[in-house]
Amino acid sequence: MEDCAFCNADGDFLVVPQKGRLWITTECGRLQVSPGEVVVLPQGFRFSVDLPDGPSRGYVAEIFGTHFQLPDLGPIGANGLAAPRDFLVPGAWFEEGHCPEYTIIQKFGGELFTAKQDFSPFNVVAWHGNYVPYKYDLSKFCPYNTVLFDHSDPSINTVLTAPTEKPGVALLDFVIFPPRWLVAEHTFRPPYYHRNCMSEFMGLIHGGYEAKADGFLPGGASLHICMTPHGPDTKTYEATIAQGNEAGPHKLTDTMAFMFESCLIPRVCPWALDSPAIDPDYYKCWIGLKSHFSPEGTKDPIEARENGPKDSR
Repeated sequence: MEDCAFCNADGDFLVVPQKGRLWITTECGRLQVSPGEVVVLPQGFRFSVDLPDGPSRGYVAEIFGTHFQLPDLGPIGANGLAAPRDFLVPGAWFEEGHCPEYTIIQKFGGELFTAKQDFSPFNVVAWHGNYVPYKYDLSKFCPYNTVLFDHSDPSINTVLTAPTEKPGVALLDFVIFPPRWLVAEHTFRPPYYHRNCMSEFMGLIHGGYEAKADGFLPGGASLHICMTPHGPDTKTYEATIAQGNEAGPHKLTDTMAFMFESCLIPRVCPWALDSPAIDPDYYKCWIGLKSHFSPEGTKDPIEARENGPKDSR
């Protein structure tokens, strides 16, 4: 992007580098963003990206009509998840001088427009305020997890959220699955099989993902749209079942997966559907799944109902 800057007039960008550092120049200053960190470029800021390590790749989410914020911690209290103190903003930096044919590319209404000028947009000598680009190191995230039984909803590990007017429903949640301890007893510890009203886009920054033993590689992605059943692959399922009910504490290491979770249904563009990198055999990861359920020791359903709460309606 030599003598060139980009501006998104439509919404905010959340950028998740997976390979190669990004050296991002904005009107408020410069940020170096490495894999394992994320950066938010708010609506309206002009920015330019240099690649000090050569070719780079990663993931970008764009939101409209709202901005990212920290999730409400609720009963967690004052401390936990992503701490405000760990979000970093750029210090003021500027360049001056004549820049003939400097190009500004602006995204507006889903289309791209260009304009020429003879000076750099990064000529802001100083700034103050709280509407600013910022970055966050995912290794500083303080995860929460079940300490006795059952499997928590992944929203417990939300780093940033873009809320809607409906409480508890997000335009986009940015959720991570970092290194952490698994200690739940009598519990299927990997993410359970489910479908829900949210659409889930998964990515992997480095390492492996606990629910996919094979085939889900760093830089890859999966998309499970609203009400599409999904869950661990057969290999992960069988390995977990084989541990029985007395599996001891286990620490997940060398992993950093994430999820963009949205109440909206994304449309997959032709470019992605026609990509040579698409995996047409993805569904085969569930071939061979079989039930290990045994009715032995279960209560008669009528007896269980009679012994339940008397005020059920």
